Amino acid sequence: IPHTSMATVDISHIKINKVPAETELHDVMSGASRWDVSIHEHGSVSLVDVMPRLAPVGQTADFAIVQAARVSYGAGTKKVSEDTGLIRYLLRHQHTTPFEMVEFKFHCVMPMFIARQWIRHRTANVNEYSARYSVVKDRFYHPSIAEVRKQSTLNRQGGDEVMDEQTAAEFLEYLDATEAHYAKYELLLNKGVSRELARIGLPVSCYTEW
Repeated sequence: IPHTSMATVDISHIKINKVPAETELHDVMSGASRWDVSIHEHGSVSLVDVMPRLAPVGQTADFAIVQAARVSYGAGTKKVSEDTGLIRYLLRHQHTTPFEMVEFKFHCVMPMFIARQWIRHRTANVNEYSARYSVVKDRFYHPSIAEVRKQSTLNRQGGDEVMDEQTAAEFLEYLDATEAHYAKYELLLNKGVSRELARIGLPVSCYTEW
């Protein structure tokens, strides 16, 4: 059978039945285009969309989880209280496939060093802002003196105690020096240096997004 593009296939003869909802539905995002939470100076996490977007009145998108689970044994929709019990059962016994029936779409803005740690434990599909195609924005993560901490003796990946004020101030001066590279970055772009090369001199305190 020769390959045929779907764009050329005539489906006008196929009858599609639009089945009305059995109960009244509501938008689980309450009609909002997005829900935003600001983090620090430039960061944010925004809920952009949910699947399913419509749920029976009085329920959340969780209904899609139990709906999928009950397909396996042919049972219909049950009470919300029974739904809660079923979800707990699925979690307890690690039956995770039904949970894939619910999806969330986020727009996140964060420093590059946070993004790298986040993506290390990836459980999502992401499409990151590309500094090869676009100019990096003049945004940097800059902690306060109180947020500069000593290296933890128990956790190699983190800090614990607050650093003394003099050393913390020295650290912030160090950040100021790295952020000054942005002016050079812009200058080199204006002189024609490719974006994919000009970006490599920027610090990981720059913000990225996906």
